[in-house]
Amino acid sequence: MSISSQQDRYLRQSQFARIGEDGQQRIEQSRVAVLGCGALGSVAAELLARAGVGTLTLIDRDLVEWSNLQRQSLYVEADAIAASAKAEAAAGHLRAINSSIDIREHVVDITPANISRHLADSDLVIDATDNFPVRLLLNDWSLEKQIPWVHGGCVGASGQVRLFTGDAPCFRCLLPSAPGPGETETCDTAGVIGPATHLIASLQVAEALKWLSGNRDAVSRSVQSIDLWRNQTHAISIPDGGRSGCIACQKRQYDYLYPATDRDQQAESLCGRDAVQIHARRQGDADMQIDFDKIAVVWEKVATVQRTRFFVRLLLSEEQSITLFRDGRAVVSGVRDIPHARSLYDRYVGS
Repeated sequence: MSISSQQDRYLRQSQFARIGEDGQQRIEQSRVAVLGCGALGSVAAELLARAGVGTLTLIDRDLVEWSNLQRQSLYVEADAIAASAKAEAAAGHLRAINSSIDIREHVVDITPANISRHLADSDLVIDATDNFPVRLLLNDWSLEKQIPWVHGGCVGASGQVRLFTGDAPCFRCLLPSAPGPGETETCDTAGVIGPATHLIASLQVAEALKWLSGNRDAVSRSVQSIDLWRNQTHAISIPDGGRSGCIACQKRQYDYLYPATDRDQQAESLCGRDAVQIHARRQGDADMQIDFDKIAVVWEKVATVQRTRFFVRLLLSEEQSITLFRDGRAVVSGVRDIPHARSLYDRYVGS
């Protein structure tokens, strides 16, 4: 490839007047972390790599599965056959797309203990996580470090996007605490369509490029909410100074970043069994009671469900199952490591 051809890589982007050559240089000097390399993260990472982000850090705890290929367009069948780690597979494909940028991959489960180590050098973070506690952890970290992040969430045919600057307002102005187990739908229980995930990821990257290129006045100040199936678009406003009494951006209490109980201590491998017990992570709800009827209706769309007065169980396969108790505690059977168990919990129980 000639030098002139390489210089033309970002030509169409820099020709866009709002970015220009100066904005393109800022993008190429920027460092972005993508937290989660699933439906949103794989698309966002590809767009950022093609846009020329100088350093791209990919973080994910999961492996590529066949069900991912319907919407996670960065992956191919070989990744599913090999059950490759998503972060590693994504990094390999992105290096083939753009060899001129620095791509770093981490196959880890983000916790309060390691979030600073993996995000410390970032100028901006893309939220492509699959559970609310991690988003609330990211929000706390962002406020403490004053580093912006772009929230994105998508289930079914709808989703939402907003860039949070690392100051008020923050994500907890929108969602004061994590929903309890079973209170929100997930992609694994309600499904999701590829056009929705691609749209939400594209909106996230658009907001990121505005910020990184120096066009911060163009960043949306509302939560962009879109339902593709109903052809509906909404703008959800948050007060500029944050929600009155917000525990995070107003009171500066970062209880997800500095929890009373270490998150790793809320999950434990059960001695003598291929099983992990996970305790409910919702804060301030010691007397939480799970609605088994609601859980069972959702799970019956996924696989066989067993139910007693004391628990409801989802039979994922002959080896794997999730048994959920009324207090939010769950036993994930057929797995040995805590990150894998927590991933299944988040996917089928929710946060």
